[in-house]
Amino acid sequence: MYLALLVIFLQCSELYAQGKVFTFNRVEIRVQPSVKVKNGAPMSIICHADISKNTDFQLKHNFTIFKDGKLVFMTVSDKEDARYEIPMAKSSDTGDYECTVKADGKLSFSNSIYVWVAGMTKPILTADKKEVLEGEVVKLRCELPEEVPPLEFFFRKIKTNSAPKEKRVPERNQNFSEVEYYVEEGDNILQFDCFGKRQVRSGWESSQHSNKTLVTVKEPFIKPTLITGPSSNVTEGDQIEFECSTVVAQMRDIEIILQKNRTILNSVRDKKFLKYSTVATQEDSGEYLCKVEQGAVSKTTKLNVFVSELFPKPTLSASMTKLDESKDLILSCIINGFRRANFSIVRKGSHEDILLKNSRVLAMKVNVNDTGSYTCKAEIKGIVKESKPVRINVYAPVSKPTLSVVSGSPEVILGKPLQLICHSVMGTPPITFTFYKGDEIRKNVTNDTYAMFLDEDIGLNDNGRYKCDARNNHSSGVKTSNILNVTVIVPIRNASLGSVPYGEVEVGSDTAFLCSVKEGSWPIDFKFFKKTDHEVLLHEVREYSDRTIWHKKTMKRKDTGTYYCMASNRASMDVRSRPITIHVILAAWQKGVIAAFVLTAIAGAGAIALWWFLHKKKKAKGPSMEMSGSALAPNLTSEKLTRQPSDGNYYSGSGYIEDNENHMKSTDESKAPEQKGTETVYSEIRKTNNDSMENRHSRIYGHPDAT
Repeated sequence: MYLALLVIFLQCSELYAQGKVFTFNRVEIRVQPSVKVKNGAPMSIICHADISKNTDFQLKHNFTIFKDGKLVFMTVSDKEDARYEIPMAKSSDTGDYECTVKADGKLSFSNSIYVWVAGMTKPILTADKKEVLEGEVVKLRCELPEEVPPLEFFFRKIKTNSAPKEKRVPERNQNFSEVEYYVEEGDNILQFDCFGKRQVRSGWESSQHSNKTLVTVKEPFIKPTLITGPSSNVTEGDQIEFECSTVVAQMRDIEIILQKNRTILNSVRDKKFLKYSTVATQEDSGEYLCKVEQGAVSKTTKLNVFVSELFPKPTLSASMTKLDESKDLILSCIINGFRRANFSIVRKGSHEDILLKNSRVLAMKVNVNDTGSYTCKAEIKGIVKESKPVRINVYAPVSKPTLSVVSGSPEVILGKPLQLICHSVMGTPPITFTFYKGDEIRKNVTNDTYAMFLDEDIGLNDNGRYKCDARNNHSSGVKTSNILNVTVIVPIRNASLGSVPYGEVEVGSDTAFLCSVKEGSWPIDFKFFKKTDHEVLLHEVREYSDRTIWHKKTMKRKDTGTYYCMASNRASMDVRSRPITIHVILAAWQKGVIAAFVLTAIAGAGAIALWWFLHKKKKAKGPSMEMSGSALAPNLTSEKLTRQPSDGNYYSGSGYIEDNENHMKSTDESKAPEQKGTETVYSEIRKTNNDSMENRHSRIYGHPDAT
């Protein structure tokens, strides 16, 4: 009974479940009052699910709202709408919104919608100090408490009657920023403010300016005062005194410096004033600077001072500025409008001046060592002034120059440049050297004691005739060198090698090797080489000719090989010929001796073979005529089996031959064929020997080497 009830209940539940059917038509998201909302206004994000059902039944909806991909709201409702309320919209609420709805295992998504909350919150600015000294630092903090980074902050320093100074600071991870401002000289009352910016889809959006923060600036010391005494009218020789002073709030690390034209004249530390005095000269005219420094603060005062001239600078005059040695020189020193002064004439030295005479006039007989700069000095009331220097040049005459080749040898290789040097041992520089090629001036050079000349136009027929002149400011005039003749060396060109006889040479004969060149200056060094596994020098000679002959005596078979020659001269360029090949062969008489020896050996061998053959034949003929036919066959058979063929391939005739069945057969007539066979064999040996000798001689005399 219970089982039946359970079955009925399950079937009813299944029928009920099969009756609840729904589907999502769409899910949409919208914003109220609009997609653009002012900062601080209320805003609602609504997620709506459009669902179709087969019957009217309740359905639980899971609503989820996302902003820029992050979850911001979630709720469960049996209604088809869900609202995300934002009472006061902020700029950080700007972004892309979308929602999802999940019901009974089914899920649907809305499209994305962009919401822009226009405007940013007002930033808050604070300063760490309200009162500072010049040279100190003010630290500012600007904060946008309701904004989300990344942000950009802009700080402004506002001074009266000047444009604000602005600093930009980007912040990627925080909604505030801090900066430091240096308080400069002249900053009395300062105002600071700030504002922020953020990037939105349409561009950059700026906030309002923050509250203004006021900072009061105090001076650590006042601007210094610079005065001169005892009077403002200063003349050369007067005592002049400078005094620089200031008023200091705190006497700590303060320094006073007096300068003129970037030169520090005096300085003091931790004092309120500075004094400096000197005897005035015209060089003391100019701008003076008093500077007071404390930490990073610096204040200056400038003062122009003019010192009147007591007397003008003296003037030095010379009777001559360029003169020969042993001539007279007179130096005079004068001051326009003044005759009463202490004069002195000095010569300028590299380290110190050399006093020549305490007088207005100096007369002297000069030598070369007196060349230099001279001045005169005048002193009145302790003020010393110096004239402009006068340059005196004393000249010694130049010696006769020598002209030579820089390389040392008066030779030049054709096509190579020639470098000459002209040198004068004596003479006061500067010396002007003039180079001549023939009668033509090629170059002028002014130098101390020598000059170089490079002639790049060297021809085959150039023999030189170079010379040079030397002169300076001495009155003696020009000196000329001896004429230099230069030899032009023509390099070796196209070496060649030949021989007589050429190609083949008989043993024991002589060979003449001829090595020649097409072009080249004499003397020429000739070298003869033979090629082996290494280069072998056979002969060398120096010739005042373009060719040479080397006679090699008694050639041997080992002299067969490849030969070449090499030629060189003072151009230091080795030119090598093409190689030639020499074959050393036997002489004609040597070939004849060898041929006679060979023929004699062949004839001797033939005679021995003939004697041996006749001797054997004679021994075999006697017993054969006396023995009977029955006894002859075994003897002949035994003799045939035991005797071997001779060296001449001749065989003895017995009157019997063997058939294919190893039987002995007799010829028709045993005696006559035997005599005939003997005569025939002898004539064949003689013919064979004659043919052999003839063939041997024909081979010897027909050879192309037989001469």
